[in-house]
Amino acid sequence: MSSRIESSGGSIGDLIASRVANRGLPRAFYHDQRVYRAEIDTVWRQGWLVAGHACQIPEAGDYFTYEFDGDSVIVVRGDDGGIRAFYNTCRHRGTQICTQQAGHVGRFVCPYHQWVYGRDGELLTARGMPDDLDRSQLGLAPAAVREVAGLIFVSFADEPTDFDAAQAELEPAIVPQGLAQAKVARTIDYVVAANWKLVWENNRECYHCNANHPQYIKANFDHYNADDTSGRVQTAIDAATARSHVKWAACGLEVTHKQTGMTVFPDAERDIWFAANRTPLVDGYVSETMTGQQVAPLMGQYADADVGTLRIRTLPNFWNHSSCDHSVSTQLVPTGLHQTNVRVTWLVNREAQEGIDYKLDDLLPFWQLTSEQDWELCAAAQRGINSHAYRPGPLSPYKEYNVEGFLRWYLAKLQKVR
Repeated sequence: MSSRIESSGGSIGDLIASRVANRGLPRAFYHDQRVYRAEIDTVWRQGWLVAGHACQIPEAGDYFTYEFDGDSVIVVRGDDGGIRAFYNTCRHRGTQICTQQAGHVGRFVCPYHQWVYGRDGELLTARGMPDDLDRSQLGLAPAAVREVAGLIFVSFADEPTDFDAAQAELEPAIVPQGLAQAKVARTIDYVVAANWKLVWENNRECYHCNANHPQYIKANFDHYNADDTSGRVQTAIDAATARSHVKWAACGLEVTHKQTGMTVFPDAERDIWFAANRTPLVDGYVSETMTGQQVAPLMGQYADADVGTLRIRTLPNFWNHSSCDHSVSTQLVPTGLHQTNVRVTWLVNREAQEGIDYKLDDLLPFWQLTSEQDWELCAAAQRGINSHAYRPGPLSPYKEYNVEGFLRWYLAKLQKVR
């Protein structure tokens, strides 16, 4: 079906209709430039994207830039302490104003003709222009921006979708982690040779974990599912959940995922694109590190290392795994039909000093290895789907229910272009 649509130039609606429930997507979803353009315009530009962390810009005038699909946005800490976002485009002749990925400014100065803007985006001076120029109409174009407990979201939509439900759900879960009081310990950028959907499909199942993530499965229970959870394993999960429920309740935390397998996410019918949950780690683990031990000072509001792992997900570009002592964020940016740029960022308590309070050799390996294992799998999946022999196979109801959920969510968004 997919090859016929590709060769005949059928509509995206035809392609959507060709997809069989509880199977993967037809090949054209990973090979048709029309599909790629449509999903950038509908799924990505109409959604909220995590651009970075508030701790990256702690002082007024600190900024970083976020690049997406030809757009560049300046995210800056204002003089009032708030966070603003502006398109990185001079209102004179369009020159990009900030050419560095991050920095500090007193004012924004266009390098071409030296138009000067305040940190609030207002045009202050326009050298060589008439005195009666109406500067009030020539400030930097604002971009929609919201902060949630240290995470900065931007939207490229002309009319961004409602954000209040996401704020209400995410904020109480994230606040104890202290992301707003953190600092970046390390960032690693990757170029993954795979369509962005394959990266998410990989993220939404642990079917592959036992064979491919030896570090991860030692620390977590969610690679077990209804088809392979023995009585012994279920007893261990129940005991960890019960112990954590009692202990965490005393400090205001809660076990929010108690079943085997991964928590259900996303939900296409209700358009749930955001989620956060806390789950116990395997006995003997208090942090997602190679040894399971704490390797950096406690973060946020934690007074004890036994807080399990906090998991945050926001479609289409972000997930995060947080332990008592560090937090690991993953941001996606599609840069082509078969390429996804991925940034992985490790955060620690902002008072922690590298080499004294933590060592990168202890902090990085768990998620660096797990991430890089996944990127190789995603690239291999893309290479296989490149074959004209590829046909989407059935999804496991035990292990790939979240892949089906993701695909349903994605198709519901893409449906808008029909």
